[in-house]
This record gives sequence, structure tokens and C-alpha cells, in this order.
Amino acid sequence: MEIYILRHGIAEEISPAGGDAARALTAEGKKRLREVLKLAARGMRPDGILCSPYRRAIESARIAAEVLAFPGDILTSESFMPMSSPEDAWEEIRLYRDSAAVLIATHEPLAGLLAAFLLNSPSLAVEVKTGTIICVDAGTGVQKPRGILKWMLSPTVC
Repeated sequence: MEIYILRHGIAEEISPAGGDAARALTAEGKKRLREVLKLAARGMRPDGILCSPYRRAIESARIAAEVLAFPGDILTSESFMPMSSPEDAWEEIRLYRDSAAVLIATHEPLAGLLAAFLLNSPSLAVEVKTGTIICVDAGTGVQKPRGILKWMLSPTVC
């Protein structure tokens, strides 16, 4: 299974609605995220898109669905919130183990921790800037992943 870890795009510093979970993507964040996804889109065909329930992650997942012409529903889970554990995120991802690929729209620090966990290198430090997408081949039906890093694309290269 290929797992695409997408850190949400650039978001507002403070939400008018209040609270971290309500922060929306900025216009620049949406633009840069689209650019990265358009570059990454060749060959990306997720069978599912999962995301944190935070507004900026949902908006990022919607942009990904649009760019990738994803026809399904976007599903939210608390397992992809910023302070969730990579183990909890993995258990949620494993529910889709029959899928060839899934995209996860999430946050830091979970994005970096999840990448390291999927690569079976929990002490690995992975810096995941806003709008970055990582592709890890995690194998199929495995209890604990021993993934292979396929690629990582950041807005700084667009």
C-alpha cells in the first residue's frame, strides 16, 4: 500500500472563529498546495482520502481530491490530529489495507512522526513543511510497517 502523507497548506495564524482547529488555509496556502499536488499527481490514484477533523486539513484534503479527480468521500478521524500517535494513525490506516493507496491530510508533529514510523525508523527526524507530500510504500497487510520512502515533494521546489 502506498501512503501519501500530506501536511496541510499554509493556514491563518489566528482564526476569527477562535481556536486552533478552526484555522483556515490562506489564499497563498491553497495556491502552493495546488502547485505541489499538480506536480505529484502523475501516478497518484488514492483509493481513499483520510484527514484530521481540523479545518485546514479538511480544506487540504478537498484540494487534493479536486486535483487528483478523486470521486469518493473524504473521511475524518481524530487519529490524524496534530498530537495523535503514529501507532494510532497506523491502526486507522490499516482499516484500508486492501487499498492500493491512501492519502492522509494531517499536521506536524504527526506528519514527521508518521513518516518515521512507516519507515520503521522511529528516531528518524523528518521535517515536513506546510504543503509537503511524502510517498511511502508500506507493503500490504503488515502488522508493523517496514516502508520504503518513494519520494517527498515540498512547495519550495515549485
